[in-house]
Amino acid sequence: MRARPRRWLVPVLLGLSLAACGGAKEDEAAAKTSAGLPVSLAPAQLRPLARSVLVSGPVSAFEEMQLGVELSGQRVTALNVDVGQSVLKGQVLLTLDHRTLDSELAQAEASLRQAQASLSLAQVSYERGAKLATQQLISAGNLDELHATRVQAEAQAATARAGRDAARLRRDFAELRAPADGVISKRLVQPGQVVAAGNELLRLIRDGRLEWRAELPEDQLSLVAVGNTVELTHAGQAIAGRIRAVSPGVDGQTRTGTVYADLPEPGALKQGVYLEGRIVTGDGRALMVPSAAVVQRDGHSYVFTLKDAQSVQRRRVRTGQTAQGMVEIVQGLKDGERVVAQGAGFLGDGDRVRVVAATATTKESATP
Repeated sequence: MRARPRRWLVPVLLGLSLAACGGAKEDEAAAKTSAGLPVSLAPAQLRPLARSVLVSGPVSAFEEMQLGVELSGQRVTALNVDVGQSVLKGQVLLTLDHRTLDSELAQAEASLRQAQASLSLAQVSYERGAKLATQQLISAGNLDELHATRVQAEAQAATARAGRDAARLRRDFAELRAPADGVISKRLVQPGQVVAAGNELLRLIRDGRLEWRAELPEDQLSLVAVGNTVELTHAGQAIAGRIRAVSPGVDGQTRTGTVYADLPEPGALKQGVYLEGRIVTGDGRALMVPSAAVVQRDGHSYVFTLKDAQSVQRRRVRTGQTAQGMVEIVQGLKDGERVVAQGAGFLGDGDRVRVVAATATTKESATP
């Protein structure tokens, strides 16, 4: 008689087999964990670095002229420009009602012609009297009277000429002309408006010239000099400028000073745009590490260095400029010290690590 197969043995054996496989995987993971996280190292090295100051500021007009008229109580009869329009020097921008001024000018010119006629008559009379006096046909007293009449006529003609010039000048004031080439940036007047002398009516950006201004703290202001280049970016385009002036002092309250940068080719830039700019102050050398080596925690910058062959220690550093995937270390590291370049973001102080090549670190990190 054959014995019956024991069916209950099948699931038991299957469970033992799965447990053995699971235990093997757990042992493998534990071994891998005990070996430490794979990381790669990179040395801190002195590298060439273009020294620069990063700061933000507005784009402004190099010279913005506020334009107004010198007459009061006159009505604007013609407004020939609008905002954004380019104008030429001497172009008539607006015209005031000048009918009264035309009448005054005509009256002044008539007075001048009358005075000139009187002067001509007095001159002829004096010359005739001088000839008669040489022949002793008139007395010396009569000649003196003729001379005085001529001098009086000359004075009256000069007065009339000055009155004519004043009337002509007032007539010219009825037209507001552009004092220079430029672009109209603001309009504060409407046709038909009665204006007053000295009030701003239009604003003109002289030659359409723009500049970039920025406020710098005193420690950075001392690094900037006239002639330094400025790199701006707007709408994906690079715009180059040059420092034309640096304020000679700092504000007593804010402890900041202003730098002014010419923008010879502003492109699509507009007045009032706020941009971040990099002021290149010179070339130098700096201690640099890969950007991936620096981690930010609790508002501070840290790097990880080897404590021994199998663990790391966290070290606080002070960073400076960044360039081409590298970060400047101002304080906290020495030249030649090695830091964790790949894998630093997953580390804590005292963690166990396993140093491998950079490519190997990438491959092992990608392994599930």
